[in-house]
Amino acid sequence: MTATLEARELNATDRCDSCGAQAYVRVVLENTGGELLFCAHHATTNEEKLRPMAGLWQDERDRLTTTPSV
Repeated sequence: MTATLEARELNATDRCDSCGAQAYVRVVLENTGGELLFCAHHATTNEEKLRPMAGLWQDERDRLTTTPSV
């Protein structure tokens, strides 16, 4: 079975599975299709373990350091 993995913009309703903070990283596991959401801290903590298993690694942590246009 081949599934298309599509990124969608993460928003304030997407919460970290570890601590409940706003999620900035979405990981879709390659083998199971399961989805994990992480805040910037927990994404950094788990990245080394999860990258090899990720079919999609959607990283929006740069939104934390960019200034929104007004």
